[in-house]
Amino acid sequence: MSRQLSIAIPMALVLAACGGAPESATTSAPPAEPAPAQAARPEPVKPTGPVLYVTNERGGTVTLIDTVKQEAIETLPLGKRPRGIAVSPDRTRVYVALSGSPIAGPGVDEKALPPPDRGADGIGVVDVKTTKMLTVVRAGSDPETLALSQDGTRAYIANEDTAQASVVNLADGQIVTTFKVGEEPEGIAVSPNGLQLWVTSEDAGAVYVVDLVNQKVLKSIEVGPRPRSVAFLPDGSRAYVPSENGATLAVIDTKALRRLKDIKLGEGMRPMATAMAADGKTLYVSTGRSKMVLIVDTTKDAVVGSIEVGPRPWGIAVSSDGKTLYTANGPSNDVSIVDLTTRQVVKKVPVGDGPWGLALIEQPPL
Repeated sequence: MSRQLSIAIPMALVLAACGGAPESATTSAPPAEPAPAQAARPEPVKPTGPVLYVTNERGGTVTLIDTVKQEAIETLPLGKRPRGIAVSPDRTRVYVALSGSPIAGPGVDEKALPPPDRGADGIGVVDVKTTKMLTVVRAGSDPETLALSQDGTRAYIANEDTAQASVVNLADGQIVTTFKVGEEPEGIAVSPNGLQLWVTSEDAGAVYVVDLVNQKVLKSIEVGPRPRSVAFLPDGSRAYVPSENGATLAVIDTKALRRLKDIKLGEGMRPMATAMAADGKTLYVSTGRSKMVLIVDTTKDAVVGSIEVGPRPWGIAVSSDGKTLYTANGPSNDVSIVDLTTRQVVKKVPVGDGPWGLALIEQPPL
């Protein structure tokens, strides 16, 4: 589903017996393509510290923010509808999900929209040192979000309009296999031990758990209407899945694959994307049309505070020291920078058109 739709999480073709076998045969795919020719541009501004990458869905770009100066230093053209974003483990590459499906807001009759441009679908690969897009990897139809394997060799893609997750070998751009999940998959995450893939299905109101070792869907876990994203405790013992239309946060025992409880987020809350603090004690949840970021104490599994950040916050990121939070505010085309000590927005940085996803690189590439 579109950003006009937040982690915002889009996703009822349910697997038989709660987890049928995946399509195990390797799927052929067009080879990776060179990036579109880009106009000559001046040398990029050297950042003075950590850099925040912001995907701009309507603008077809990614904006780089110098988080020390708190200002945008560059905006790069990428392609149609950049949304999900991930950084390679060695911090040399940024991967961005691109889609040729037209944007459809809530209540829009999709039959009245123009046909999708499937040639625009793919994963854009940006070189961190040169800030240039190197290539576009084909990754199935309508990629919305993605996650990377711990060694950085594979990308896992939520293909929104085909109810599947694709596994892509980044070395050659080939689709290795696909897994059938519920309709309109959106949130996708790899477990901290690297052994499982979790994919939320908006239509099924469930999260699908994939065994990456044995290449099969283990189970679908009901979590609530329109789940948007997945966050794990650092030790992997619990997963948290927000339900946009249920105003809840499902808490899941990852060993038993069982929902333990629902954290009620409050009337009018529309939970979307999630960002876990490095120490695992706090989870931050963006709430889209509710304008807020909710602060969840994971030791109590309770909401302990909120911060109004701007209109329709979706993408969210938190610094490793736990001092600063960032949100992508789609309607106002800016990113809020929040001081978590005072719980106040200290600055809003203008970016491109329709900011959606965030990725923070705090150290230079290895």
